Parts: sequence; structure tokens; C-alpha cells
Amino acid sequence: MRDYGKIKTWKLDGRTVYVQFEKQKMEITVLTDEIVNVFVPIWSEDHRSKAIEKEDLERVYSQGFTVNAELKKDENGTELVITTGKIKTIVSDNGYVDFYTLDGKAVSREFRGERVPIKTLGIWEMELLRAEGHTVADTVLNKPVSDTRVVGKDEPIYGLGDKMGLLDKRSYEYENWNTDDPSAHNEQYRSLYKSIPFVICKKPEYAYGLFYDNTFHSYFDLAKENKEYIAYSADDGNLDLYFIGGGSIKNVIGNYTFLTGRTPLPQLWTLGYHQCRWGYSSAKDITEIAEKFRELDIPCESVQYDIDYMDGYRVFTWNEKDYGPKGELFEKLYKKGFKPVVIIDPGTKREEGYFMYEEGTKNGYFFRNAEDTEDYVNEVWPGEANYPDFGRDEVRKWWGKHVNDLTDMGVAAIWNDMNEPASFKGPLPEDVVGYDEDRKTTHRELHNVYGHFMGKATYEAMKEHTKKRPLVITRACYSGSQKYCAVWTGDNQSLWSHLQGMIPQLCTLGMCGFAVNGVDIGGFGSDTTPELLCRWIQASSFSTFFRNHSANGCTRQEPWLFGDDVVDIYRKYVKLHYRFLPYIYDLMHEEQENGLPVMRPLVMHYEDDPATFNLNDEYLVGEKILVSPVVNPGERVKKVYLPEGKWVSYPDGKTYEGKNYYLVDAPLDHMPIFIKEGSIIPMYGEMSYVGEKKMGTLELLLTKGAKNLIHYQDGGEDLSYLQGNYNLYDIKVSEAGEVSCELLNKAESVPQYEHFKTICLNID
Repeated sequence: MRDYGKIKTWKLDGRTVYVQFEKQKMEITVLTDEIVNVFVPIWSEDHRSKAIEKEDLERVYSQGFTVNAELKKDENGTELVITTGKIKTIVSDNGYVDFYTLDGKAVSREFRGERVPIKTLGIWEMELLRAEGHTVADTVLNKPVSDTRVVGKDEPIYGLGDKMGLLDKRSYEYENWNTDDPSAHNEQYRSLYKSIPFVICKKPEYAYGLFYDNTFHSYFDLAKENKEYIAYSADDGNLDLYFIGGGSIKNVIGNYTFLTGRTPLPQLWTLGYHQCRWGYSSAKDITEIAEKFRELDIPCESVQYDIDYMDGYRVFTWNEKDYGPKGELFEKLYKKGFKPVVIIDPGTKREEGYFMYEEGTKNGYFFRNAEDTEDYVNEVWPGEANYPDFGRDEVRKWWGKHVNDLTDMGVAAIWNDMNEPASFKGPLPEDVVGYDEDRKTTHRELHNVYGHFMGKATYEAMKEHTKKRPLVITRACYSGSQKYCAVWTGDNQSLWSHLQGMIPQLCTLGMCGFAVNGVDIGGFGSDTTPELLCRWIQASSFSTFFRNHSANGCTRQEPWLFGDDVVDIYRKYVKLHYRFLPYIYDLMHEEQENGLPVMRPLVMHYEDDPATFNLNDEYLVGEKILVSPVVNPGERVKKVYLPEGKWVSYPDGKTYEGKNYYLVDAPLDHMPIFIKEGSIIPMYGEMSYVGEKKMGTLELLLTKGAKNLIHYQDGGEDLSYLQGNYNLYDIKVSEAGEVSCELLNKAESVPQYEHFKTICLNID
């Protein structure tokens, strides 16, 4: 229960209302008509955000609107009423802040009672949970930062990034503390690699978001402790809550990404297929894998370089003994369409004469011990290592300079790993000293944004130096990292449960702003099976980071190792991904404006249909394609739910009425795919890799009633699209089936399509 005392004074200054209670002060800032920030300086007066940067605020503050504030007193106490054109914020005595629609309907109200778990744990139960390393309700009730909000008993709750479990997170509890844990994750895991303290709550008539911008270790109880409320708490920091209205889930996501930033348009090739293994330990390995993909006619963009390419795991070095002279292998494989993507870890080997150690030590670029007397030391792949203090601009620029040494050598993309940060001799102590720009602080505050800062350093260096759109893949990150990084879900396992968890996990990451995301297809750890690998490549075939990756010591996952039948299925679905690339690219272009991801849960577009609220084995690709993968072993018939409208199965053209369940045949070589009737889907012809040939023909997949498509095309690599260098096509289909095209925007240097070819799916 909050107790700040009565409201003593208040003042409206621009967009911010400053409120002084008897025991605490508070700032209420209206950022847009639908975004309100509640800031309570519990830990510091300084209002710093890592998720929302200067450029984000400039964009937000460019929106003009009027803020009104009025103090009301009656026999029930004092209320400060703050209104915009769309929502009403009411601040009451004791520091309670509630949000309403303008017509007075409650959207999000603070819970006024005491937190009381429905189930009271016995002493032995609590001790058992503590022994297993879990945090239980009794340990989070008295945190210095807390916020408890009323929820309806049946309201779904979405969000929190890469957490395992179901799409609807209601009745579970989670922690935000970036954690490298390669175990077989399940829905009970509270923390994984990323900290995204953002949830979306869906009332029957209104959806809204809550973003708690606090980098300290934090906790979410999503109506598990008690079905009447959700509870947020943190070990330290300030209460820095952004209420994000919108009414619909789509609008909430749009507002959240408007605030924290949107995923930049990627290079086209980066959306293609990637192959990787921790265990490709020489130029011979990489070359043989690349050549086999071409021999078997399976499209592929990169065979990625894991830690073995480095000399003794020293970051920014090259293992010439096993990989040959610098740049030679890259040049050889570039000619066959393979772009080099290399891993980078933050742990920097402590070794006299090693340039990264010498430079970092001389300039004081590493984390320091708690006493701030010497550099902090732990251990990772190269042995004893230091950790760069990425919270400082000068350290990020130093790191970026060496990133550009790699790009000068020919590296096309960077994969940031081990950046939770991971360590072999116990976790980094919370009192390790680092900096938040110019302010000295500790790892307690910096831990959850370590990967975020590393990603920012890598992205900004590559963008400035190469003048291309960077692909920076990261394992650990924070809210707002989507401005810099693509993500994958970390060290999953070759388990059916992890395939099942992929769909809600990727949909949730997309709802939290990470439009380029994926998993390790086939599973990173453990041993995959032929059936599991086939179902995994199918389920992932519309993901925006499309990579097979496995661990040394586990079964290799190149499809040809499982026989010709698996190769045929694998080839079919990788080629399918490439066929739909122009549609995926269109969605990435639209994401710049609306913030919506490519891969979406059905509830995003069918909020009034309860069958979609927690549908975990299907997803939408944009609005026009529905995918229903098989995620259970031995299953050859899939139960499919189709929402409102008419849906056409691909490629056979059978039409189904929506708002119904169907049993659809799904032999091992088939995944049910449906196109919404009335759609036009742009498609490419076959290719071995992006850039192999000129795409002079755009194929148009037509369904009955198709009328219009806005299609985007650019050069696929550089940044000139930001200055308008792209083609935008308005493609229309007449009732007679004739296709016409108007060019809405014409690029200076991007060749236009020469032909349009129509493919009729369910049209006589």
C-alpha cells in the first residue's frame, strides 16, 4: 500500500505536472495524447533513460497537443485531474495514480489494499524455492520500488520480451535480470537473456501498456500472487512508469515503439537463411558447408563464424592457422554469395602485449573492482578477462573502432554474444564499478543494459563507417535495443517443448518492438531428430532472423546428415522463405511507420475473438498470411483455428470460412499456410542468395477479391532510402483480373521491375 501523504502543492509547467506530497514528490509528464510518464525520485533526482534517448524524445516532443490540470477536493480527499485529448490521469492523496478514458471508464487503477497471496507458502516451501535460486512473493513485498495495479479476472497479459511460456503471461511471475542459462527452459523460468519491462494488458474494451523503465533487478507478478492485481517491484532505482494507451493492441505497440524506437529497415540479404555451428573450426569446415548448400540447391546467405575464428578467443583477432590469411576466405566465399558474419564477446583476455588489453588498461576502459582500485577480473573463453565499461561513450567509440577493423576486412555483420554479461567464475558482483556516461555507478544498475550498450557501440560504428544498414545480432539487451539490434532467443535446446515455445516467444518479442528476431532452428543444445528438424524449419520459415545453429558436442544439424527426405523438406521451406521475401520486406518497411512486427499473434488483429487470446501454435505474417505449424511429434493432422473472414490454403487454393476450427492434413513435408481472401502477396522467383540475379519480375499471388497492393522496393543495402531513394508501387487488380501499376515514388538508382506475373490461388 502506498503512503506518500496528502497532496500539498502542484504546478503545471509545459507538459509536466510537479506534485509535492507530504512525504514524497512526483512528476507527471504527458508525452503524447496517449503516453503519460509517472516519475517518483526514490533513488535519485536524475531522470535518465537507456530505452528512450535524445532522438526518441525529440520525435515524441514534436507532437503538439494541450495538457490541462485541475485540482479537485471533496469529502473523499484531493484529486489532481490531468487530461489530454484521449486519456485522463488522476493523482490522489497517498500518491495513487489512475488512468481513465475521457468518458470516465477506468483503464488502469492502483491497487489500494495490502498484497496478500491467495496461496500462503509454508516455511518448507519457501526454503525449497530459495534453495533453488528462486525469488518468492515474501521476498518482493517490501522492495523500495513498487507499483501494484488492478486487473480484471479474465484479462490477458502479454509482453516481457523473450521470457519462456505462453503468449498470455497471466498467472506467472518473472524477473528482469539478464541471465545466461543454457538449461532446458520452460514456462517456470523467471529470467532469461533480455530485460524488457513492458507488458500489454487487454481489457474487453481497451488495451493499454505499462513500461517500467528501471534497469535494476525487477520483478513482475502477473496475477499469480493474487488474481485481483499485477505487481511490479525493483531492488532499487526510481519508479519510472510509462502508461501507454491506445485502445487496441496494435496502437499500444505503435505507441510503445514510437516512444522507445523502431527496428531500422534491414539489408535485404540479412532476412535470408543463415547456417551456423559452434564447431565449424576451420576454413575447410566453412568452405565445405557453403559449397554443400550450393550443391544441394538450398538457398543460404552466410555460414557464420563462431568463437573458433579468433586467435585464442582474443576478441578482434584472426586465427590464421586454421582459417588462413585475413580476408582470403571472405573473398573466396563472397564470390559464391556468402557474407561473413562473425561472433564477438565482450570478455577481453588479460595478456601483456595483446592490443585490446593494453589499450583498455592504459585508458581505464574496463570495469573496476568494488574498491575502484584495479580492473575487475573474471573468466570466459580466453581465460582471465576484463569487461569493457560500455556505459561510457569513449569506451563505445574505442570498441567501435575495432569493429570497423573487422568490417574493413570484409565482415558483413556482427553477432554479439556472452553480453549479459556471461562469466565462468560466478556472476559479476553487483558492486563492480562502472559508469553511466559521466556518472560512476555499479553493476547493480548497469547489468541489464550491458548488452544494450554493446549493441549500440557496434551498430553506430558500423553505420557510420560502412554507410550501410548494420546487422547486429545480440543475445542480451534492454527495452529500446531494437533501434540497434536484431535478436535471437539464446541457447535453446533440441526439444519439442522448445519448438512449441518458439511461437509465443517470437510473437512476444515482436510485440515488444523487436521486429527482427529468431531462434536457433533445430535447437542449439541437445540432439535434434529428423522429424524435429523438419518441423522446426517449417515453423521458422517466416521468421526475420532465419538461422540454424547448434552446439559443439551435439548432433550436427546440416540437413543432408539426415537423408534425402529431410533435404527435400528443408530445401522446400528455405525456398518458400525466399519466395515470400518481398512480402516480408514490405512489412519491415511498414514497421518503420506503425511499429508492428512481421510475425504476429492472432490476437493483435482479432482482439474481440477469445479463441485468439492465448493461441500458441499459430501466427500471422502481417495481416494476410496465417501459419499453423505442427509442433508435436508424430502429428500428421493439424487442428487449425481460422479467424473471421475467408482463408485460402497455400498452395492448393482451397477456401475456408473463418471463425472455425479445422482438421488439416499435415504430413511431414507440409505445414498448413493460409492466405486471407482479398490479398495480393508479392513474391520473388527462385534464387540461391540475395543478389545472385536481377529480380526483374515481381510475381503477384492473387486471391479472390484482390484489389490493391502498395509494394516497396529499394537497393537493399545502403541508407539512401532515408532520403527517398526507393520505388513505391501502387498495384491494382481490376474485376477482370487485369493488373495495373502506378509509381508513387521513383528511385534515382533502383531499377524498376520489368514485368509483373500473376498467380491465381482461388480464382477460376
